[in-house]
Amino acid sequence: MRDELAGFTIGVTTERRRDELATLLRQRGARVVVAPALRIVPLADDTDLREATRACLDRPPDVLLANTGVGMRGWLEAAEGWGLAKPLRGALAGAYVVARGPDTRAAVRAAGLPEQWSPGSESYAEVIAHLRRRGITGQVVAVQLPGGRQPECTLALAAAGARVIEVPVHGWAPPTDPAPLHRLIDLVVGRLVDAVTFTSAPAAEALLRAAGDRCDAVLDAFRAHVLASCVGAVTAEPLLRRGVPVSTPARARLGAVVRALVDELPRRTVTLKAAGHLLTLRGHAAVVDGELRPLAPAPMAVLRALASPPGQVLSRTALLRTLPRGADEHAVEMAVARLRVGLRTPRVVQTVIKRGYRLRVD
Repeated sequence: MRDELAGFTIGVTTERRRDELATLLRQRGARVVVAPALRIVPLADDTDLREATRACLDRPPDVLLANTGVGMRGWLEAAEGWGLAKPLRGALAGAYVVARGPDTRAAVRAAGLPEQWSPGSESYAEVIAHLRRRGITGQVVAVQLPGGRQPECTLALAAAGARVIEVPVHGWAPPTDPAPLHRLIDLVVGRLVDAVTFTSAPAAEALLRAAGDRCDAVLDAFRAHVLASCVGAVTAEPLLRRGVPVSTPARARLGAVVRALVDELPRRTVTLKAAGHLLTLRGHAAVVDGELRPLAPAPMAVLRALASPPGQVLSRTALLRTLPRGADEHAVEMAVARLRVGLRTPRVVQTVIKRGYRLRVD
């Protein structure tokens, strides 16, 4: 596999499929920061789930909207514990089953249920439009909830004439260890990560909530420097609502998310010629004449500042503002020295006597 993402740092906020997504990104050469924003937890009280299951047994649904694989498996496991798994499968066997996403389809098939249709975008709007065209007036639609309640979906189905049974299986909770998420927020605010991936709207909301009084700084970073990569339109909605541009693949799949990053991130880089060398800036590295040169955060921050725009002279005071708080002008000199060593082409960074530093652009 080629290293198209070498030199880039990418955050992963999903818990359930973090290993799969992180592996796909690392195979492309990316540095990955795994920081789950949420975790799936079973409901403390299964009363509502029991009532929804009984409702499905009393009046088998005409349509089943399966939202998540973990939710469908959890529902059937709970029914097994109550001795109702076989009757439940029988009640659902005659339903028109809509499965949102490949993992959900796999869970539906494993349960021996028919799978008639899946939305290409995994969006509720596409699901509701499809069911309206099919006709659901007077029908019972069972909606396996994907964590929290989905009032916009329930109300739209009811407006189309359906009787909706909401099936709550699991909920969302903060991560057991919040430290990785706060570390990722630090990286976003410091522009030390190139992209953050989201596979659910609740995860995007959770990251912004965890940012607390730094939420505006996180949003500013996403709007200007850090790419928000979302698996689909539903996932992107909380960020779009806040004016954040997002990257979404044509198909809501993890592999498609990675391919979109491979296409998008290199296009966002700065490339210039300096001191006879071709220089491309990536997230935590520079590519010098085709060779990747990883850099520490401080030298990388200096290089990024000198390249915006390339050729301008920046004083030590100006460069100091790009370094972590508490640094002094000596730290600037150290960062410049480390930058020259890291690039292995010391002439690229020129000292301008009594003024500061600049890139020796051609």
